[in-house]
Amino acid sequence: MAKEGVKARQIKREKLVAKYAQKRAELKAAGDYEALDKLPRNASPVRLHNRCKLTGRPRGYMRQFGISRVAFREMALAGKIPGVKKASW
Repeated sequence: MAKEGVKARQIKREKLVAKYAQKRAELKAAGDYEALDKLPRNASPVRLHNRCKLTGRPRGYMRQFGISRVAFREMALAGKIPGVKKASW
């Protein structure tokens, strides 16, 4: 489980990226790289990292479900994810 501060920092970055997305696009289209440098660093979408919505785990993230592989496995075995069942052949 990730620390609460790490999760909060990620959420803060997501909000900044959303806030400055329009302005970044306009500055990039205009080629004004000096003005881009003056924007906050955390406003860049490159600084975002996919994290599990439940645990905050940064690795083993499954985009389709928005959770880590560990959380996915626990939920799938408990039957909490519809349409997912353990494979056997």
